[in-house]
Amino acid sequence: MQSRIAIIGSGPTGLYTLKGLVEANVPLNITVFEAEAEAGKGMPYHPGLNDPAMLSNIPSIEIPALTETLVEWLTRQGNEDLERLGIRREAIDGREFYPRVVLGEYMRDQFLRIVERGLANGHNIDVRERQKVIDIALQPHNVMLTVRAGEDEPVEAVFDHVVMATGHNWPDKTEVKPGYFISPWPAGELAEVRNCRVGILGTSLSGIDALMTVATSNGAFHYDAAGDLQFAPAAESAAFHATMMSRKGLLPEADFYCPLPYRDPEVCTKEAVDALIATGRGDLLDDLFELFRAELMAADPDYAAKIGLWRLTVETFADAYYADRMEADPFVWAAKNLAETEQNRERRYTVPWRYAILITHEIIARAIPHLNETDLKRFHKHFKNVFVDDYATVPLMSIRRMLALHRAGVLDILRLGQDYEIVTEGRERGAEIIIGDDSHAFDALIDATGQSALSATDMPFPTLVSQGGVKEATTVKERVVDPDETARQVRTGGIDVDDAYRPTVATGLCNRLYCAAIPFLLHKQPFVQGITSAAEIGEAVSEAIIDDIHSDRGGMLQKSA
Repeated sequence: MQSRIAIIGSGPTGLYTLKGLVEANVPLNITVFEAEAEAGKGMPYHPGLNDPAMLSNIPSIEIPALTETLVEWLTRQGNEDLERLGIRREAIDGREFYPRVVLGEYMRDQFLRIVERGLANGHNIDVRERQKVIDIALQPHNVMLTVRAGEDEPVEAVFDHVVMATGHNWPDKTEVKPGYFISPWPAGELAEVRNCRVGILGTSLSGIDALMTVATSNGAFHYDAAGDLQFAPAAESAAFHATMMSRKGLLPEADFYCPLPYRDPEVCTKEAVDALIATGRGDLLDDLFELFRAELMAADPDYAAKIGLWRLTVETFADAYYADRMEADPFVWAAKNLAETEQNRERRYTVPWRYAILITHEIIARAIPHLNETDLKRFHKHFKNVFVDDYATVPLMSIRRMLALHRAGVLDILRLGQDYEIVTEGRERGAEIIIGDDSHAFDALIDATGQSALSATDMPFPTLVSQGGVKEATTVKERVVDPDETARQVRTGGIDVDDAYRPTVATGLCNRLYCAAIPFLLHKQPFVQGITSAAEIGEAVSEAIIDDIHSDRGGMLQKSA
């Protein structure tokens, strides 16, 4: 009997999981459930949810190949298709950033090709579009799904392995009050925000996505005679003005040039971090910081001296890292950073300290699930954001567009600080931001702060939650000195999963459910975001499923070469 496998969601994580599964050389019975009309695109890249002005934040060279790389796929497209996608053939490049909807078309094509490959390899693949899984129930030996197609009555289906690749959880209704949007998606709803004062919570790429959607609804970008990008408001949008807001009031920096794939660090290595983990201690953060500091000193002594790295701690490093940007006008800094980045790209020069932070973030992340409660809180509060700021740089075009909007007088930045209030009561539309004695009123307010980490109780499958199929992740409450002493555990959010992304389940229930839904992993795996993480998770899950089937079949199943 063929093993029955269900993949819930066909975005990047589901796509890379399917890619791994179809390489098995024993027939599998695979069902892909996709709530949207077209499988393979995923929410971040779906044309119905994203505006054409929204850029992806990953260059094509960093996207793990499916049946081919993004550049290879673009190169074989006809001229008419490239024109439709807004891409010049001569500009196709591995380090280029492309609109989200372009990645959606690439992934849809790759999905269809992977299905074809799977069918050719002898698998039975059933793609169920416009079908939403509304519940999951673990049985002793299998997993039961409840599925709804449109307005039809829900039906139940049983599988041996189930992969939850549901991606991010966004609200069904974005505009919860007139002019108050709790998400920048679907972008079509923001396109109706015109000729008014717009507030955008968040200055990262999600905030930029929201900004570009409303900006292109209120005017157009163009190049002037000198070749500089400018923005011209539409005649009917004379009152359009946008304010981006964040606690620090900073813009992200432009994507900097660096060698790919990453070079190995000299000091803060996998071996060094794994040795700390092997001690079994929970109070590892200060030792991790020492490795990080030594790496930064070795990579860029001048930068280390400039910020006084020798005297900094986990708690104080971020202040030194952000100090110069906090003192500068955000648009002046952005223009300077853009010019530096463009020059470095031409020279193929890598800023050493930026690269040192970039190549250590995934290595330090290895230790995060092993931190005790105190150090886990310290990491999230003081240290995590430095790595996020360094790797979440944005396309150069995004910076150019924001500078053009600022020059046109329709964009500014507001620093919120740690204490502010959003007021919607008593307003016909939009919201008011209160910061101390200051008030800022907006006809439309868009929350673009992104998806937050989710826990077991947020899981959208009620039976799974009620039967204990997912549990909140735990960490050590305090350091255990006596090896024979059992450490006290405290629940910290997220959900408990093993190395194959199987949630911890109640005794007697099937353990072949896989949580590949990133929001439920973020608390213990804070850097698990984006396409590269989707590929890594998909590979791990598909390998675990094939290994399970291999075990069930008594060692007869082998992966194809």
